[in-house]
Amino acid sequence: MKWYTINSVNDVESIIDRSRVVPCLILKHSTRCPISSMAKNRVEMSWDFEDDQLEAYYLDLIAFRDISNHIADEFGVPHESPQALLIKDGKCVYNASHLNIRVSDLKAQG
Repeated sequence: MKWYTINSVNDVESIIDRSRVVPCLILKHSTRCPISSMAKNRVEMSWDFEDDQLEAYYLDLIAFRDISNHIADEFGVPHESPQALLIKDGKCVYNASHLNIRVSDLKAQG
């Protein structure tokens, strides 16, 4: 699994553009939270997508809370941590938080 990091609001805009070509996962992760670490590890252990099926983007909430707020506003999804958002064609088509974040649910989104 390859994570791309989100370090700026411009990165979010690039993800929106990229999602018109390939679906994109945004994982908002708190490096201080054990539940967040568990959710991230579960995604990594279950991941079986090819790079051209789904791209994975990682946001460190501790370092970039302002970007997390931008993501919440941009997609109309209230902030949670950890949180996964599936972006397709510029829109959030699925979101989950905490231990409800599952690769099988991402696959079900087609």
